[in-house]
Amino acid sequence: MSGARDTIGSMFALMVVVVAVVVFATAGVAAGAGGTLGDVAGDPLPLDGHEGPVGAADLAEVRFPVKLRGYRMDSVDSVLNRLGDELATRDARIEELEIALGVRPDADTSTEY
Repeated sequence: MSGARDTIGSMFALMVVVVAVVVFATAGVAAGAGGTLGDVAGDPLPLDGHEGPVGAADLAEVRFPVKLRGYRMDSVDSVLNRLGDELATRDARIEELEIALGVRPDADTSTEY
């Protein structure tokens, strides 16, 4: 019976050593031992290569790069800034055309209360 106890004790000791090696190896890799990966290439910004005004079809095809914590903020900000600029330009052009056609009177700064 003593042979069986020696075998179980030896197996337990071997398992402790294996688990310790795996834990320390994982900690070493997580800490950066063993070299590092190269720089990650940046994802292209949505609508970055698109020329001209953005239409509804272009906007429907926008896909933002997904990272660990969600979408890349610079990609979303880029699209929102561009759309904001285009909407402001279109609104100004619509106002200009409505004034030229006489549909909208010139902007009146006097207001009655």
